[in-house]
Amino acid sequence: MPSNLRRLTPLLLLVVSPFCLSANGARAVNPNDGIYKMPPPELQAIVDAPRGPNFKLGPQRKTALLMSLPGLPGIAEVAQPELRLAGLRINPRTRAASQFEFGNGLSILDVTTGKTVAVSGLPKNPRIADTAWSPDEQWVAFSCWVEGGVELWLLDVKKARVHRLIADKLNATTSPGFEWSDGSEQLFVHLLPLRQKPLPPAPFIPDGPNTLETKGGKTTQNRTYPDMLKTPTDSAILDWELQTQLGFVNTKGELHRLNPVLTLSKALVSPDGKMILTTQLRRPYSTMLPMDRFGQLIELWDKQGKKIKTVAERPMRERLPIGSDAVQLGPRDFGWRTDKPATLYWLEAQAGGDPEVTAKVRDLLVQQPAPFNTPPQKLMELAWRFASVQWGNDGLALVTESWWKTRDTRTWRIHPGAADAKPELLFSRKTEDQYANQGNPVIELNQFGLPTLKTTPDEKAIFLAGLGASPEGDRPFLDRYDLTTKQSVHLFRSQAPYYEHVVGLLNDNGSRIITSRESSDERPNYFVRDLAGNESPRALTNFATPLPQLKGIKKQQIRYARADGVELSATLYLPAGYEPKRDGPRPMLMWAYPREFKTADAAAQVTGSAYKYNRISYNSPTVMLARGYTVLDGPGMPIIGEGKREPNDTYIEQLKMDAEAAVDEVVRLGVADRHRIAIGGHSYGAFMTANLLAHTRLFRAGIARSGAYNRTLTPFGFQSEDRNFWQAEKVYQDMSPFNFANQIKDPLLMIHGEQDNNTGTFPLQSERMYQALQGLGAVTRLVMLPNESHSYRARESIMQMLWEQDRWLDMYVKNAKPEVGGREDSNR
Repeated sequence: MPSNLRRLTPLLLLVVSPFCLSANGARAVNPNDGIYKMPPPELQAIVDAPRGPNFKLGPQRKTALLMSLPGLPGIAEVAQPELRLAGLRINPRTRAASQFEFGNGLSILDVTTGKTVAVSGLPKNPRIADTAWSPDEQWVAFSCWVEGGVELWLLDVKKARVHRLIADKLNATTSPGFEWSDGSEQLFVHLLPLRQKPLPPAPFIPDGPNTLETKGGKTTQNRTYPDMLKTPTDSAILDWELQTQLGFVNTKGELHRLNPVLTLSKALVSPDGKMILTTQLRRPYSTMLPMDRFGQLIELWDKQGKKIKTVAERPMRERLPIGSDAVQLGPRDFGWRTDKPATLYWLEAQAGGDPEVTAKVRDLLVQQPAPFNTPPQKLMELAWRFASVQWGNDGLALVTESWWKTRDTRTWRIHPGAADAKPELLFSRKTEDQYANQGNPVIELNQFGLPTLKTTPDEKAIFLAGLGASPEGDRPFLDRYDLTTKQSVHLFRSQAPYYEHVVGLLNDNGSRIITSRESSDERPNYFVRDLAGNESPRALTNFATPLPQLKGIKKQQIRYARADGVELSATLYLPAGYEPKRDGPRPMLMWAYPREFKTADAAAQVTGSAYKYNRISYNSPTVMLARGYTVLDGPGMPIIGEGKREPNDTYIEQLKMDAEAAVDEVVRLGVADRHRIAIGGHSYGAFMTANLLAHTRLFRAGIARSGAYNRTLTPFGFQSEDRNFWQAEKVYQDMSPFNFANQIKDPLLMIHGEQDNNTGTFPLQSERMYQALQGLGAVTRLVMLPNESHSYRARESIMQMLWEQDRWLDMYVKNAKPEVGGREDSNR
């Protein structure tokens, strides 16, 4: 044997042997496993069912834009080259953020007559991405992806005809690349530079090692982010992709480019269109942090491309204090007041931005109007962390603050034109108390085309819209809220047997509205409603049911309690034509996602609605209704930590109680056999699935998609867990199903995208879990989907996913028999 071959042989055997040998009871890999599979026809039909158009009401409330949606993209499109840099995913062929869902047609809907007109002038097989109404509702600007770039197009609403506005390509890497500016005559655009050096090539031979070094410091929070920079070449490529030339273009297509080419992460044009707030990246870059934590240079530029001033220089946010309420010291979150021509606002953290430091003031909200030659004005001192601000006028803005540790939130009214005026408290509740959620303020576009608070004509009241969570389920509402008395009056509330929510107001007093209405057997359609009762609801659309063959599916919300008395709820689905008393129990798929709460009362609240349309989605467990299974979707899996206790301190004990209660209830209802129930979930639900198989024998099989199984690989927190591994080592160890893989006795199917971009759910998590189970002799299967992220996009991937799930349930659940002597109880 030649010497060079002798050297290669051991490596070749090491690589090949797992695929051609069978050890510890593992099945040798079938060569057909590398070919995409198709599920049964009834599941294929769900994937390929026609989708309804997107609906976007114009700002004048006279017209709506309907954008039709094609079927799922193929793997050939999803597998296109993609750059993964500093938390961004970029399509290098178009200089845009990776995107795989586009519109392929446009129509204009007249709200008064209900008449729909198809838009003409679109290119063949268009790929429409972002759309934006002009404030006067005469135009719709939209981006259209073509070979080699992103183009800006314009729709003339009266003519229902489109045309390409400019030949220059947009840079849509960190934004849509365009927005209306100062009314309806011009757009602010992010453009590719006219002249740019070639993309930096990756060296075939490295110049040296890639190194990391820390100078020490306080304990910090650094979660496990995906898609980080790795080499100096990565940094150079990121700079190249972000290089942008800003400009303005009018509706005639006349383009004015600004001179500087900037390495731009963000650019915000002032409401009056005269100034631009730019955020540029500052080196050095980090190999452990996403781009939004890099150093930043924030500057003001005028419309001619001349720098006005440096607003702030922010260092890299390398070491943040621990906790969800932690922020960087110094100014942050710069933006424009949407109700003023050119007034900047920003936040300034107090107490070092550290939630562990006792302080009366956590944040300052400040503003500074153009020409920025007077000191900033303090608008409000916040005792908690700033959450949001919604601008109305000099006498009205709403500021919301929250504190994660206690799950508290409250909203204040401030008077931006009178900085000395005392804030007025409007709303206060626990963030997890949805029954007390007063709704969100209704927003309208002002003369600048920017969102502001919608008030009554006398400016004494605002409108609030929300889901209307209640013990009967969600009942969306529209209220008028008096800013003086702080009392709400119901203008509209959804009534059974429909689920109906407000899409927009058609007049200034809120007596005429557009709603989206649906029922369990009727897909959503849009209606005009006269709340004064002068006319009956009038349908604007009549979208057909995409899957008539599944009509008749039964859905109900069920309530039950776990062993410690905490009330739980879930949505039970039964296949069309199935009667439990007549037909007996069926095999069941349960699908869940654990959530943390600070109070048992909040954990017991009902979510969802029995009157929502039965959306049989390929991503949902309800897809298995087409195969005759019963489905329990969203059974409550609350993890509660009241007072100073943390929810995860008793995660396993509570998870077991949650699951036991759900199983007992569906068996009591006669819709499932105790020995024919599978459990499944996506992401944190996959983590839950593995834990339930490790710590109970309640389920005959499990399906875990895009999960994480070893919490020591996410040592600086996960989900709602603020503590790091070294602060709560036992919690991290006890919650990791990887540590208890030897206790998993029931078949586990794992599916994962090879390019998962979610924080903490690296593909390595599933690979290591599979290796552990395979070595321990468990029945398991790992499916890695090429070119897929945390959620799956390609038609071939979705078909494969359904083939895998259907096959797994068919093999291990559908015809399972009771075990001799019974299965072990849930206590290990």
